[in-house]
Amino acid sequence: MAHNYIIENLAANRLTFESILKERRQDEYLYKQDSTKWCLLEVVCHLRDEEVEDFRTRVRHVMEHPNTNPPPIDPVAWVKDRNYLDQDYNDMLKKFLYEREKSIQWLNSLENPAWKNSFKHSSLGTLTSEHFLFNWLGHDYLHLRQITRLLFNYTQEKTKNDLRYAGDW
Repeated sequence: MAHNYIIENLAANRLTFESILKERRQDEYLYKQDSTKWCLLEVVCHLRDEEVEDFRTRVRHVMEHPNTNPPPIDPVAWVKDRNYLDQDYNDMLKKFLYEREKSIQWLNSLENPAWKNSFKHSSLGTLTSEHFLFNWLGHDYLHLRQITRLLFNYTQEKTKNDLRYAGDW
């Protein structure tokens, strides 16, 4: 079943995030290729906030309160509004990993989840709780790609070496 696949991969990704993000030095987690891009600290803060206030909240809200809009969010504004760059990297990573574990426990505890419950989004149309679950995993993969790219670019800049031999993106 697709739902179990998604939940299993969200759990597996918790370990992936932990492995790739733990024990990073300050110059690594604050590195930005340019001022318009996020650093690892901002990504970690974003992941924590999205875990709690976006995906888990939206899946639960649509299951429990169909036909009503979930609470509004503004992840782009959170970067500045919540002072992501002033947060403690290791603390935020622990918080994200803890919240992911809570999410997995909650998802695994659901009995007969209402995956087809929905609400009408003003621009995206009808959205189900299942839609948010599937996009939760997609969100993971987008940020794993972002993290990998950040680490690749950091390595290239730190070594002052052409890394094209490693392969193309």
